[in-house]
Amino acid sequence: MDEILSKPTCIVIAEFSNFEPGNPLLVLTNWMMNSIRKPVSCVILDLDGTLVNTDGIVSEVLKVYLVKYEKKWDGREAQKIIGKTPIEAAAAIVEDYGLPLSKEDLLSEISPMFSDQWCKLKALPGAYRLIKHLRGHGVQMALASNSPRDSIEKRSVIILVTWKESFAAIVAGDEVKAGKPSPEMFLEAAKRLSVDPSEMSRH
Repeated sequence: MDEILSKPTCIVIAEFSNFEPGNPLLVLTNWMMNSIRKPVSCVILDLDGTLVNTDGIVSEVLKVYLVKYEKKWDGREAQKIIGKTPIEAAAAIVEDYGLPLSKEDLLSEISPMFSDQWCKLKALPGAYRLIKHLRGHGVQMALASNSPRDSIEKRSVIILVTWKESFAAIVAGDEVKAGKPSPEMFLEAAKRLSVDPSEMSRH
C-alpha cells in the first residue's frame, strides 16, 4: 500500500468551472495541500475556466457582434462552446444562429474584438495561490489550452506575465491535431515535461 501511495503522479487540471461555482481552484488547492498522499511529479493546467475567467469576455463579445445580424446572445449556447477550439466554437455559433457566413469568416471578424477585451481578464479565485504553492514545492507545471498560441501570448501580457516563467512547457490548440476533449494536448505537455503518460491522473 505504501508503495502505491508513494508512486509519483502527474495531475491534469482542466474544466473546473463547475467544480464549485465562483471558487473552483481554492477548493482544489486546499485538496492538494491537505489531502493528496501521492508525491506529485508535475501538474498540467488548462487556461480558460481553470486559471482565468473568460466567460464574461466571451459573452460580451458575442452580445455585441450578434447585433450586426439582429440576433441576441442570451448565454444559453455558452455550454456548447466552452472547452472548444476557436474554430469549433465558431462553427457552433454559425449553426445555432443561422449566420450567413462561414466559421472561418466569423472567427476572422471576432478575433480582433477579443483582443480588445483581454485587458479585462482576471484570474479565478485560488489561481495565484495554487501556482505559488506548486512552484514553491518544485513541482513542474505545463499549460495546455485549446486557444491558439498567439491568443495565449496576448493574454500573457495582461495576466500570465507573472505565471509564464512557472511553466516548463506551454501547448497551444494550434500545435496539436485535435483539441480537447481529445487528450492529445495533455499527452504532448507530458512529453515536453519528460513524463510517462501512465503517471497522469485527471482531476
